[in-house]
Amino acid sequence: MSSADFTYDHVGATRDAGFCPPGFHPMHVRTRLGEGEEVFRRAAEAVLTFDLHRELGVGVDAAADRAAPGVDVTITLAGVVKAPCRVVWTVEEGRRAGWAYGTLAGHPECGEESFVVDRTGDGTVWLTVEAFSRPARWYTRAGGPATRAFQTAYAHRCGKMLRRLATAGAED
Repeated sequence: MSSADFTYDHVGATRDAGFCPPGFHPMHVRTRLGEGEEVFRRAAEAVLTFDLHRELGVGVDAAADRAAPGVDVTITLAGVVKAPCRVVWTVEEGRRAGWAYGTLAGHPECGEESFVVDRTGDGTVWLTVEAFSRPARWYTRAGGPATRAFQTAYAHRCGKMLRRLATAGAED
């Protein structure tokens, strides 16, 4: 996959937890979803199939039904703000599943964001949303700290929604 189409360098860098290039704002939000294999399986599937984002009420136009490197995805917020991006990496292992996207031209932000579900040794299931970004459009620059607060609030909302999706009807 060529990095020429992306609006930032360091494509794929969210694989390294905590990495944030100079000039970007970091974000790290971790939400406990529940416990057990069934919760993990449901959460992983909702993340990998973009169902988490659809359940949040955002528009999702993806070139595939499932996240995979190179898949183009456009997220539409409030029916008007279009955010084109491309999946840069995925992971699907026994205790870890998720993906990251990188921004393309026209996205309101510039950077990368990952959505990873993991099941720890004690069986606890977590969603971690990690990003590095900076404004790419006049309105996100004008928004300043409010734009970053919106991004963080969205990440918290992802965790709450995924907890609901992963635990609905699950046995403890």
